[in-house]
Amino acid sequence: MTDKDRNKKQILLRLSPSLWQELAAWAEDEFRSINGQIEYLLTECVKQRKKGKRE
Repeated sequence: MTDKDRNKKQILLRLSPSLWQELAAWAEDEFRSINGQIEYLLTECVKQRKKGKRE
């Protein structure tokens, strides 16, 4: 386990079954775990938000 992994925070996230299925399919298409897909999507949203504030 790397330092980066040790510093990650854990959260409980409740999702509807339909959203879970959509995320699982999307993650599979992009060769990620569902957790990895959620983290990727949240990271992209934060980047976009920061980019929007600068403009």
